[in-house]
Amino acid sequence: MRIQIINGPNLNLLGVREPEIYGKKAWEEYLKELRARFPKVKIDYFQSNLEGEIINKIQEIGFDRDGIVLNAGAYTHTSVAILDAIMSVTSPVVEVHITNVHQREEFRRRSLISPGCLGFIGGFGLDSYRLAIEALVDKALNAKAKKEKAAKKA
Repeated sequence: MRIQIINGPNLNLLGVREPEIYGKKAWEEYLKELRARFPKVKIDYFQSNLEGEIINKIQEIGFDRDGIVLNAGAYTHTSVAILDAIMSVTSPVVEVHITNVHQREEFRRRSLISPGCLGFIGGFGLDSYRLAIEALVDKALNAKAKKEKAAKKA
C-alpha cells in the first residue's frame, strides 16, 4: 500500500511555528514515527508553500496512490483549484488539520476542498495524520475483501 502525505503552506515550520497551537514536534520526527507505525505502508511526503506545486503533485500521484492525506493549510479556505485537482484524480483524499478549525477564526471554518474529499480529520494534533492513514488503510482492506468475496461468488 502506498499513501502520499501533502502538506501546504507554513507546515514546513512545524515544531517552531506557534508551538502553543501546532505543538513542539518537528514534522520530520513525526514522519519517522508514522513510518515506523505503518511498516507495510509506503508513506511518501511532499510539502510546498505554493498552490500550483500542490496541484501539480496531486495530479502527478493522484492515479497511482492508495490514498492521499492532504493538509492544504490556508489553501483549504481559498483554493477552488486544489478542489478541482482533488476531484480530477482517482485516489481518495482525506483532508487533515492539526487543529480543530471550527474552534478557530470564522474564516477557517469553511473548507473549499472538503467536497472532494473522502473525509475530514482535525483537532487531534499531529495524530490527525495517523487517523487519516488508518482510515485509508481500512478503506483499502475493505475494498480488497469485497473484491475477494465477489470473486468467490463468481
